[in-house]
Amino acid sequence: MTVFPQDRAAAPAVEQATDTWEALRGACTRMVPHWAVPAGPAVAPVPPSRIHGVTVPAASARLLDGMSEYGD
Repeated sequence: MTVFPQDRAAAPAVEQATDTWEALRGACTRMVPHWAVPAGPAVAPVPPSRIHGVTVPAASARLLDGMSEYGD
């Protein structure tokens, strides 16, 4: 295995993380361009009358029944 030295000139400077809301907001602001979602047609919700034939195996139902509710 060949190990090459790190090219520090090509690597972007990394800021020290701070535990403040301002630092978090700044990081989020810098990430906004990476979160862009292309515009597309809106998906209409499926009416309940079209949802049928759903079966849940008994073992899965027991597993879910034994789980804690959110917020317990």
